[in-house]
Amino acid sequence: MTWLQVIVLAIVQGLTEFLPISSSGHLVLVPSAAGWADQGLAFDVAVHFGSLLAVCVYFRDDILALLRGSSQLLKLQSQTPESRMALAIGIGTIPAAIAGLALAGWIEANLRSPAVIVVTLSGYAIVMVLADRFGRRERSVASISLFDAVVIGCAQALALVPGTSRSGVTISAARILGFDRLDAARFSFLLSAPVILLATVYEMGGLIVGDKAVAWLQLSIAALVSAVVAYVSIDFFMRFVSRIGLLPFALYRLALAAIILYVLV
Repeated sequence: MTWLQVIVLAIVQGLTEFLPISSSGHLVLVPSAAGWADQGLAFDVAVHFGSLLAVCVYFRDDILALLRGSSQLLKLQSQTPESRMALAIGIGTIPAAIAGLALAGWIEANLRSPAVIVVTLSGYAIVMVLADRFGRRERSVASISLFDAVVIGCAQALALVPGTSRSGVTISAARILGFDRLDAARFSFLLSAPVILLATVYEMGGLIVGDKAVAWLQLSIAALVSAVVAYVSIDFFMRFVSRIGLLPFALYRLALAAIILYVLV
């Protein structure tokens, strides 16, 4: 990879990971449009790790509360707000973790294509609009139940398919369950942290023990750039999501899908 490719794709990841427009889809489409070779899973994991750093810094108070809640769960104290949230995050992580272990290799080999992304971009754009338009806005994240966690967690597992958008599909699921926009986004972003961490540890472990040469400097710079841009992206989304909703992002997805379809045909 050239340094131009590294920086551009890291910026793309940072901008798109937490906006509901699919970072994985853009990481397939941008190289395709630029005539670059696919950057590979190692790079994708590195820039996703940068996104994880952004989440941990932006939601540092929530992360500390989750750590306290996890400690309380180990002491069988499950009735505090922190422990309930930690349990919900843990339960919500399981579907994506299982799906990732079982299907990540197959998805990597078969679904990283523009045709798949056209379907997922447009299909989930419609889901986002309907969920945001008709979902109630009466619940806060403090009321989350284990059923909610399972539903949103299963939605997160769908984001393994490029073009889906982890934040888009989980926020949509939360909106369908009646959560207001801000709390839906907050839970979505917190829920992403364990899955990104698990994927990073798993993939980086394979790179360390493997016999292939790894451009560690490029991966490190990519992760740093992604982290900075993702932090700005999160801040923008959390400031404006209550006012602008999901419609602008759905329209962007539909427009992008139409452009890709036109190019393919």
